[in-house]
Amino acid sequence: MMAPEARFAVSFKNPDAVASIVAALRHVYGDEVARLMLVEGMSLSNLIDAMFSAPLAHREAVRSITDGLDDFIISPDLGLMWHLRYIYGDQPGSLHVVDMEIATPDGTLASKDVWLRLSS
Repeated sequence: MMAPEARFAVSFKNPDAVASIVAALRHVYGDEVARLMLVEGMSLSNLIDAMFSAPLAHREAVRSITDGLDDFIISPDLGLMWHLRYIYGDQPGSLHVVDMEIATPDGTLASKDVWLRLSS
């Protein structure tokens, strides 16, 4: 007989990135709200804020968001061609990411306009 937890196993493209995102959401919002955000959805802006508030190195937070996007259902549908753009801090030459946006052939979406839900 299969163990109960084995029946609910999900295969992710980037499991380490998803684990980092889940841990950050749990740290910032608690278990119940994090679960709700993953299942019901959240804006990319909310995810960015949570990741930057979690006890992670800033570049690790950015990397986890970038790598983890493949495991989320993104709304609105972006089609096949889209590009994640990083928005950097105000200092000249800054490599400190402060926000992200998604560029598509039809225009650019701000992080607050992109909705993410963990695929299952």
